[in-house]
Amino acid sequence: MKNVFAGRKLTIATMHGKEQVIGPILSEATGVVIDVAAGFNTDMFGTFTGEIEREADALTVARRKCLAAAAMTETTLVLASEGSFGPHPTIPFATGDDEILVLLDLSLGLEIKVREISTKTNFSGKTVRSIDEARAFAANALFPSHGLIVGRSRGEIQGLKKGIRNTGEFERLVKENLDAFGECYIETDMRAMHNPTRMDVIAAGTRKLAQSMLKTCPVCNTPGFDVEDVLSGLPCEQCATPTAGTLSFVYGCQRCGHREESKFPHGRKTESAMYCDWCNP
Repeated sequence: MKNVFAGRKLTIATMHGKEQVIGPILSEATGVVIDVAAGFNTDMFGTFTGEIEREADALTVARRKCLAAAAMTETTLVLASEGSFGPHPTIPFATGDDEILVLLDLSLGLEIKVREISTKTNFSGKTVRSIDEARAFAANALFPSHGLIVGRSRGEIQGLKKGIRNTGEFERLVKENLDAFGECYIETDMRAMHNPTRMDVIAAGTRKLAQSMLKTCPVCNTPGFDVEDVLSGLPCEQCATPTAGTLSFVYGCQRCGHREESKFPHGRKTESAMYCDWCNP
């Protein structure tokens, strides 16, 4: 199948260094020529610390980033990502990093998107009342390889110091807040250039995106022939009753509408009886 992306300029809409992991993966896999939208301010779409609220869901924001970067750079192939952090959507009591990556090909009228959800994240925040508490939080948050944010109190925007990676600076800021207010709020800096763990999750999502870019429709050869629906109903190993387990993936083409069902995508033809509502109600 012809690779329609090889040799084309791909503009990445980022100001937080995401091209460091996205670029090498996509250029090697698809042959695109990586460019960064210089001077593009992604903070206008929302910040993790709340100075600017994100006004839409992550997918919509990623699309808006793409369109804005395309307009600014006058390019037709653009990519943006958007991350969300908090309770994992399917694993109880776990914290998750939920990354959306969107590729827009304006010349072909295509949108290719992937989602990568991982429990690998240091996302956290804490109010501390001593330097020892602050040091313990920092150690658990993988500081100084991962950046921290220090402020007066949770939700207080004024006076926030971001991107702290130096121990001396960190302890000085904590002590200043403790002396002035009796407490200090510390949180992890989730911007990609200050968070190698998040970069790893973005890299995993980028590998998914590369696969989708190269997977073409068997009817019309349009790229992005990927999963558009997941069907449950994997039969129980004991009673054969349909369960909530994944039975098949449905792949679809956004151009011609061709669809194909692929059964047992996880390599299992039955589900464990422990997940069956009949055997284990």
